Amino acid sequence: MRVLVTGATGVAGRGAVPALVAAGHAVTAASRSPAKAELLRSWGADPVEIDLFDPTATKRVVRDHDAVCNLATHIPSLTRAGLPGAWKENDRIRRLVSANLIAGAVAGDASHFVQESIGFVYPDRGDEWIDEQVEPHPTAVTESALEAEAIVARFTRDGRTGVVLRFAQFYGPGAIHSRQAVRMAARWGIAPSIGDPHGYVSSIHGDDVGPAVAAALQAPAGVYNVVDDEPLRRSELHAVFAEALGRRQLRELGKVLARLGGGKSEAVARSQRLANAGFKAVTGWEPSVPSARDGWPPIIADQMGL
Repeated sequence: MRVLVTGATGVAGRGAVPALVAAGHAVTAASRSPAKAELLRSWGADPVEIDLFDPTATKRVVRDHDAVCNLATHIPSLTRAGLPGAWKENDRIRRLVSANLIAGAVAGDASHFVQESIGFVYPDRGDEWIDEQVEPHPTAVTESALEAEAIVARFTRDGRTGVVLRFAQFYGPGAIHSRQAVRMAARWGIAPSIGDPHGYVSSIHGDDVGPAVAAALQAPAGVYNVVDDEPLRRSELHAVFAEALGRRQLRELGKVLARLGGGKSEAVARSQRLANAGFKAVTGWEPSVPSARDGWPPIIADQMGL
């Protein structure tokens, strides 16, 4: 397929572009600078400069492609996420860029559209597993993700294949949020998550994101959870950090941080135990890092120079 990828140098795109190229697709990747264009070429993609907020320019680029993988986001850092307006640009991308890309895909010959979304749209379910049949319960921060999903549903109703990937929380080497989490635990001994320590957090290693995007082009239309095999309780995750850092334990301030964060932290403070059986069944995708128990220690060791 001729595949257009947006957000090509972000956390998801860095894995998706090489995975799509390896799968035999001809990849065009949106780029905003010469340096990033050169990086994309090194991955085997053809970079294109495009203003994704310009519907005419977007349509002109999209029309030559069989598929679009929209991975564009603007997630604020942990230190900025609770500030007023921190999520404004991300909301704008989810609403306007998704709409522009879908309009271009419908006007052209595109048969497939893959949209990055997030598992944080689900409600708090305690110890219960969450599959794709669980009704979303968005907050102000996650509402725009569901709006983007609704735009993709219109693409499917047009007789094409729209796929939404509700990713669990990303982590991996080089990801800014991962670096900040390790720094928080190493410098101040604070457990790096928000919410009840007994609640579940679902994760996906950065190495598994790209192959999931490539696999999504083989999936039937629908919404799928993309998550590793073993969501952990926050207390279990914190124990992994403590052991990797050589500490007896970390200070559990998750409930305090949730209160301080107010509505902006509500979604990430929930207990969400996402199930991945649906996506695995239709694509054959398997996470190469099945649990954060396995994924975090090498990341921590590398960052700390251990």
